[in-house]
Amino acid sequence: MQTFGEIIKTARGEKRLFLRQVAANLDIDQALVSKFEKGDRKPSKEQVEKFADFFGLNKDELIIAWKSDLVFNVLKDERLSNQILEVAERKIKYAKTNLSQ
Repeated sequence: MQTFGEIIKTARGEKRLFLRQVAANLDIDQALVSKFEKGDRKPSKEQVEKFADFFGLNKDELIIAWKSDLVFNVLKDERLSNQILEVAERKIKYAKTNLSQ
């Protein structure tokens, strides 16, 4: 299970691009791209979509990797993390059911 950073670093390596090339093409600071790859900073959804388009990656899969990293970082040290996720899932299902009516 790869993190967002691992996915974009692998994609960059497969295309044999330097950080500066990716940064220039995406109009994102080179240091920021490096921090995204290392997991030191989290990109915005707009930036995630730019990476997907630039590298030709599946946008939904990259968004899932990005959001799951965010959830993991919030819950990784919580003793009740599994229960929190279960309740959150129920809340999402409830909200989607009631919003669609």
